Order: sequence, then C-alpha cells, then structure tokens
Amino acid sequence: MIETVISPAPSPTAARKEGVGKRLNRAVRRNPLLSASGMSEYVFSRLFRNLVYAQIWEDPDVDMAALKIAPGNSIVTIASGGCNALSYLVADPARIEAVDLNPAHVCFNRLKLTAAAHLPDYETFYRFYGQGDDRRNLDAYQHYLRPHLDAETRDYWESRTVTGRRRISIFHRHLYRHGLLGGFIGLGHTMARLYGADPRGLLKARTIEDQKRFFDETLAPLFEKRLVRWATGRKSSLFGLGIPPQQYEALSGAGSDMASILRQRVEKLACGFPLSENYFAWQAFGRGYGSGDLAPLPPYLSRQNFEAVRSRAGRISITNTSLTEFLAAKAPQSVDRFILLDAQDWMTDVQLNALWSEITRTAAPGARVIFRTAPAESLLPGRVADTILDRWAYHAAESRALHDKDRSSIYGGFHLYEFKG
Repeated sequence: MIETVISPAPSPTAARKEGVGKRLNRAVRRNPLLSASGMSEYVFSRLFRNLVYAQIWEDPDVDMAALKIAPGNSIVTIASGGCNALSYLVADPARIEAVDLNPAHVCFNRLKLTAAAHLPDYETFYRFYGQGDDRRNLDAYQHYLRPHLDAETRDYWESRTVTGRRRISIFHRHLYRHGLLGGFIGLGHTMARLYGADPRGLLKARTIEDQKRFFDETLAPLFEKRLVRWATGRKSSLFGLGIPPQQYEALSGAGSDMASILRQRVEKLACGFPLSENYFAWQAFGRGYGSGDLAPLPPYLSRQNFEAVRSRAGRISITNTSLTEFLAAKAPQSVDRFILLDAQDWMTDVQLNALWSEITRTAAPGARVIFRTAPAESLLPGRVADTILDRWAYHAAESRALHDKDRSSIYGGFHLYEFKG
C-alpha cells in the first residue's frame, strides 16, 4: 500500500514551477505511455491525486515502539491519512513535519489538525473522526472548523464532486467508506456477498479460535474462486489498495501468486490479534471503528489521549511536497526520527540514493528511520550506495519482532535503521 511519492529533489526554481501532476508523473512513470506498463502507471498516477486513505494503514503502536520518541525530538513523516502523525503527539515530540504529494491528503490532514485544535470536546471530535456518519458533523465544520481553515483547504472541502455533493459531506456519509481504499474494501465486501459470504460475520467472534474458524470456513475459500484469482492477477485490480505497478511486480515476483499473498495477509489481519485490540480488523471487516467505550481506536482518537493531542496539535505541519525535496531544504543534523511508510517500494535506485543522501545529511546523532515493504526483505542493500548505508545500523531481529506485532498485517516487512553518526 503506497502512501505518497518520494522522488529526487528538483532545483528550487523547478520545484516552484512544477505542478502536482508533473511531480506524481515524475515519481510514478517509468515506461512509455503507449505500453501496457506505461498505461498502468498513468492510470495509477491519476487515481492517486484524489483521496486515497481516510485512515492510515500502519500500526502507530509499532511505530512508536521502534522510534522511541523522546520529548524534544524532531520528526519528519509521510502524512497519508494523518492518524499516525497525530498519534505520535502522545510521546511529546517538539515538532512533527508531515509531507505528502497528494493534495487531497494535505487538505485531509489540515482539516484533521484543525479539528483536534478547535472542536469543543472529545465527544464532538470522536463523532467527527470515530463515527464519521452524523449530520451534526456538518454543523461542527461550519461553526468550529471553517473559520480556522486556509482558503485552499476550505475550497477543497466545500467544492463539489461529480455526484454534486460537497466533499465535506463524507463526514456524515460513513467517512471510512470513502477514498480509494474505502471503495476497494466495499468492492471486496460486495464480491464476498456474491459468493454467499459476509465479512462482517468475523466481528461476532469472541475468541481468537472463533476468528480462525470464521476465516477458515468463510473467508479462505474466497481466494480460490476463479473471479477472485482472475481479478487479483491484474495490476489495476489492486490500485484501490494503493499498490502501484512497481509494488505489484515486487510482490508477484516473490514466487507466489497474488491471491495467495493476499490470503496470507488477510489471515493475519483476521486471526492474528484479538478483535478487542485490533481496530484495523474492524475497518476491514466492519468498514468503520467499533462502537462503545471499549472499542479499539488509534491513539489519537482515544479519550485518554485527547487533551495531549489537542494541546500539542500546533506542533504538526503539513506540506505538499516530496520527502526528498523537503529534506533538501533542511539544516544538517536537524531530524531525529524519519517515517517513510512503504513509499520506497516504487522507487528507482536513483531515487533511493537521493532520498538516503538527504536522510543521512539531516540525521541527528542516534536518528532512527522506519519503513515497511511489500516483500519481507529490506530493499536497501545492493541498491543504496555502501558509502551511505554503512553509516546506518540495521536492527534485523527487532525489525522482525515488530513486524509480527503490526496489527495492520498487510505488509511483508517492517524495517528499523539507526544512524551511527
């Protein structure tokens, strides 16, 4: 699942002139348009300009265990849906600088930051982002959020889509059913029902054993269906997961067909953790967070963290740019923690070296970098120059242990690097 685009930084003058579409194309496109691969890349880059993730699909508890964020730390992260950036505030860093090339994600994050700072109480904040299906959210937007938004963000949320609805209306129409990923999950539910299976049934399980039984009897057989195998065998069918052509090829080249790979990942999501602890499972199988005070939630949405998130929300900034370009403008040794999500999966060797050159230049002593990959192995050895990579220590055992704890369950590997200085 891809969150944003990372690419070599153009010159400052070129960066000012270059539009979002050109930056996306520069990062995504590898092949001539009039080729099968080129057409896939073009379609993905067009889809990626709209809202993809209403919720980020990386486990923030795993992130924070790996990062060991200390008060006063400076963090640079890819934004995506913003859940994790807000959740890191619980650890009391000095600042969090989030970047994303997708303009819809930037507007989504700016609204979320404004909501954390200006909605009147926890109940209103939870109704907005925990439930996302109440018409009172539109009144809250009008009275508490709209006056504090910049013009670009306000115009985005008040503009209308091809259906004639204002974009802000998704907050009373089941927020997490929207975005590219939300639509993909909905399509998966529809396909399952065509075969007589209802994924929501998993949420009735009371034990891990019940979860495993439901997966074995109801969900696992779906991955053997001819239509499912046909669909997952095509790159474009997984664009809704945020999987671009390059990442699809990395997965399918691992010696297993895509249906089998997805089956393994869904099995861990369905059976790897108790439902009372895994809000990712609720999102996948229930298309929203659970209800009630005991429902699992990301850290930023929990009642106990609300005041900390609210008081520290001003420490987060969101910038519409690539990570490499953003780091190129920062001072040496000025960043303590870097979160790359899985964006490196679709980078060329040139892009990887440009990124890690900037990470190494801006890394403070003891800095930590985390990222995820579709395959299990780290993609850096043999691709990033030894002169750069030798300055970093890879924590292999800790990375594997943290991967096993990642409740989102959709990645093949989690990776932690520490700067040697």
